[in-house]
Amino acid sequence: MSRRKKSVKRIILPDARYDSQTVSKFINNLMLQGRKATSEKIFYAAMDLVEARTSQPGVNIFKQALTNLKPVVEVKSRRVGGATYQVPVEVRPDRRTALAMRWLISYSRDRNEKSMPERLAAEVISASKGEGNAIKKKEDTHRMAEANKAFAHYRW
Repeated sequence: MSRRKKSVKRIILPDARYDSQTVSKFINNLMLQGRKATSEKIFYAAMDLVEARTSQPGVNIFKQALTNLKPVVEVKSRRVGGATYQVPVEVRPDRRTALAMRWLISYSRDRNEKSMPERLAAEVISASKGEGNAIKKKEDTHRMAEANKAFAHYRW
C-alpha cells in the first residue's frame, strides 16, 4: 500500500473556439517550448483545412479521428523469474486519449507536407477514415497484445 497522497488531477479549461476540453488538451500536447499561441494557430489552421477538404465541421472529424485512434489493449513488460514477458493489459480511458493524441501528433510531424497545419489536417482526415500511420500504430499495438495473449495470466 502506498504511503503517498494521490496526485491531484488538474482541471483543464476548455478552448476558446470550440469550448472543448479535448481540444484544449490536444493543443497543450502539440505545444513545444511553451509556445501555446503558436500551437493554437497550428491547430485552428488545421481545423480550417479539414473543414475545407471534407465540408464537415473540423472538430467532429477531429473527434472521430481520436476515437478511431484510441487503443483498447497494450503490452507492458513484466519480469517473472529472470524472463521478461510482454503482458497484455487493458488501457485506462484517460491513457487511451493521451496515447491517441500523442500518436496523432508524432505521425503528423513525420509527414511530408509543407507546413504543420497541412500535416496535421492530412493526418486527422486519414485517421478519421481509418487509415494512415497513426492507425497503423494502433493496429500494431493491438496485434502485439493479441500475439502475447498467452501471458495474460501474469497480469497484476
